[in-house]
Amino acid sequence: MGSKILIVTLLLICASIACNGEDGFIYSRATFYGSPECLGSPRGACGYGEYGRTVNNGEVSGVSRLYRNGSGCGACYQVRCTIPTHCSEQGTKLVVTDFGVGDHTDFVLSLGAYSNLARPNMAAELYAYGVVGIEYRQIPCQYASNLVLKVHDRSKFPSYFAVVPLYQGGVYDITAVEVWLEDCKEWRGMRRPFGAVFDMENPPIGALNLRLQVTSYTSGDVKLVQLPTLIPADWKAGVAYDTALQLN
Repeated sequence: MGSKILIVTLLLICASIACNGEDGFIYSRATFYGSPECLGSPRGACGYGEYGRTVNNGEVSGVSRLYRNGSGCGACYQVRCTIPTHCSEQGTKLVVTDFGVGDHTDFVLSLGAYSNLARPNMAAELYAYGVVGIEYRQIPCQYASNLVLKVHDRSKFPSYFAVVPLYQGGVYDITAVEVWLEDCKEWRGMRRPFGAVFDMENPPIGALNLRLQVTSYTSGDVKLVQLPTLIPADWKAGVAYDTALQLN
């Protein structure tokens, strides 16, 4: 009897908190978006706009604690559900583009990502569960393009400058963005108002020289990355600029 009570207790603990499994997977729960398009909101908490609905062929997710105050935006995960009769072995590979809370879930998936959890012709049965047990692990993001910095739509030339990183590769969180102030000969940190957005009032006049502080979520390593290209002096809101590098 005592051993049975212990097993039940451990199962309940793993159901309420993340427990580590094999190959670095962590146990949790997931559900899916209930919006009409099932893609999440273009006004998501990461500040990605339409990119947050369509990147990675729409296989995206909102997350709760993995949001990490916005630094978790852009992270990639392999997620697979744990119902043997319904769930595929590989699951889905998704990109975090929003904050989302379900019924004790870590992930709120787009419909496309959720359907990819299922075995062939089993997606409808999986939808009926609403919430499923999963296991997940962070994986490197891989894109054909370089890291891009999009000047946020709320920017107002030349008095207010805000950027959001897109196509962020590797397993690094962008934890800070700094601007070089030539007059002061120093790097000045930008503010993170929300999500993946970094901003600055009264930015320097002329082309903007930026560098990133990045942190590996898996190892905790921190490094500074100097961008080899500059944001042009006549930058415009809504325009995306290629950084000529990737965070692999």
